[in-house]
Amino acid sequence: MKILITGGAGFIGSAVCRHLASKDQNTVINFDKLTYAANLNSLRDISAQPNYHFIQGDICDCDLVLTTLRQYRVDAIMHLAAESHVDRSIEGPEAFIETNIVGTFRLLKSALAYWQELTGEMKERFRFHHVSTDEVFGDLPFDSGFFTELTSYRPSSPYSASKAASDHLVRAWHETYGLPVVLSNCSNNYGPYHFPEKLIPLVILNALEEKPLPIYGEGRNVRDWLYVEDHARALESVFQRGGIGQSYNIGGKSERTNLEVVQSICSILDAKRPRANGNPYAELITFVRDRPGHDRRYAIDPTKIRSELHWEPVETFESGLEKTVQWYLDNEWWWQPIRAQRYNGERLGRLS
Repeated sequence: MKILITGGAGFIGSAVCRHLASKDQNTVINFDKLTYAANLNSLRDISAQPNYHFIQGDICDCDLVLTTLRQYRVDAIMHLAAESHVDRSIEGPEAFIETNIVGTFRLLKSALAYWQELTGEMKERFRFHHVSTDEVFGDLPFDSGFFTELTSYRPSSPYSASKAASDHLVRAWHETYGLPVVLSNCSNNYGPYHFPEKLIPLVILNALEEKPLPIYGEGRNVRDWLYVEDHARALESVFQRGGIGQSYNIGGKSERTNLEVVQSICSILDAKRPRANGNPYAELITFVRDRPGHDRRYAIDPTKIRSELHWEPVETFESGLEKTVQWYLDNEWWWQPIRAQRYNGERLGRLS
């Protein structure tokens, strides 16, 4: 199967590329603009494989997208290209509107033109898989249920609003034009090759560099955590076996407060890389002013994907987090240039 992955040099996209390219029957075409968080080093292990191809391009470039689809005779598009950091969306929402909304519209335009050219079996098997987030559902009270595929959208940030809009565009292209789409909304991912602006890699690297470990507010905000390689397997299941026009919520059933996450990282590092002064890493924890519009809780009910597509996560939060910490300890070659040249851990998302 020939799969075009947009945003394949990003965190989740690179995990999907590595997973799909590990199977000889797949041809993976990574289509990525290479913005600040993209990193081709995340694909070093598969870069020379004959079933992997990289094209530097913008999803807003309809001509290039359509040319690529035709050239490789693509069977499926997995759309992961997006601006994805809430804090950056607070400071600069324009990029999120351009990439996540306009970019998705233009990608849909190219995909529809390509699909309408196909005939026979190729047209029957084509899929457009839109990968989204649980943040589109908005704020969930601490004591109130879970997000399901029927939960109403109530995005709180410019990022989540832009992803909600893109979800609606994908559904509209299915209902109006018949484009065969599937959608998925995932909980917070973590794992290797994660750009260090996000909580888990930021805390790991700050701790190793003896810097403060920032926690917003009181650290009570809850997220459902999903190991990125489990997510990659789930996405494969959705685009291969998901029902046309259907959406699937993907979560790890691993709710933790932000404070609990940071404390767990500290405990793992205490065992694996003790501080020179012998003190626990937890003494570096620093509570900082909360993010504007910070949702209290996200929690996904993954019953549909588990029952219909028989997907289950392999990693628990504990096993996945230990693997993640160990990966950062073992792979300074990957993250050190990022910290030195692109992002050194400064606070983002402040209005003043």
